[in-house]
Amino acid sequence: MIRNFDELLDAVRGRKKMKLSVAAANDVEVLLAVENARGLGLIDAVLVGDADDIKKIADENNIDLSNYEIVDVKNLVESARVAVSLVSQGKADFLMKGLIGTADLLKAVLDKEIGLRTNNLLSHVMVYSVGTYHKLILLTDGGMVTYPDLTQKVQIVQNAVKVAKALGINPIHVAPLCAVEVVNPDMQATIDAAILSKMNQRGQIKDCIIDGPLALDNAISKEAAQHKGIKSPVAGEADILLVPNIEAGNMLGKSLTYFARAKSAGIIVGAKCPIVLVSRADTHESKLYSIALGSLIANS
Repeated sequence: MIRNFDELLDAVRGRKKMKLSVAAANDVEVLLAVENARGLGLIDAVLVGDADDIKKIADENNIDLSNYEIVDVKNLVESARVAVSLVSQGKADFLMKGLIGTADLLKAVLDKEIGLRTNNLLSHVMVYSVGTYHKLILLTDGGMVTYPDLTQKVQIVQNAVKVAKALGINPIHVAPLCAVEVVNPDMQATIDAAILSKMNQRGQIKDCIIDGPLALDNAISKEAAQHKGIKSPVAGEADILLVPNIEAGNMLGKSLTYFARAKSAGIIVGAKCPIVLVSRADTHESKLYSIALGSLIANS
């Protein structure tokens, strides 16, 4: 079981090296992150984008481009299509977003002819290392699905479980987060949480333990759960925090980053390969961990 990001880097180094396809790679922050990952022996990479811009950035940052395959594509949207095609053709193992809008990248990912679509829902999973928690914790979905219904929540959980399994987490404890710990007919999230728990008990959602509704304090603190008289196999042991909507996930995730100074990695799952989709505000460290996480999942 991988318990922190140092262990994640070690785990990726010990496996077959995956090749990363970078869409619109002519971005300084992205290139620096990719170079960092390559320098640590985590990946090989093909850089798709404006070759002149890539060379200029490389020269300014002492990056040796002889270590990379470069595909010269001037148009940003077309660079996404080419980067996606490299993965679908088996010439790369996973994908990363560069200097291009998320919508344009996902349009190529979901293209019926060259894309990476499956029957699964695409969802975003963040992995956090928080100094006050005893293991890595996954948060989903704070970046992709806006207001998921019950069917979508099932798929979001399944996607997150895939990430947890790649990290070696076993058993996998899932906490459907709500504002309260009891079912309230006026709060749809609590109803969904109870149904997800029952579906899990009946084997409709496999490879994890789901129990809810749980408030955040109960999910991560056994003491808080005991104080409230809550008996749950997930209380204080949550591995996956399932948020009710994108707003809750976005706020919780940024609170972990900026208030708790948590380290993080983020990935989109549900396509044929993991997609490293990083925020421009993310640190180089976060981008590196995200690439490592994508490589681990691609190799699982």
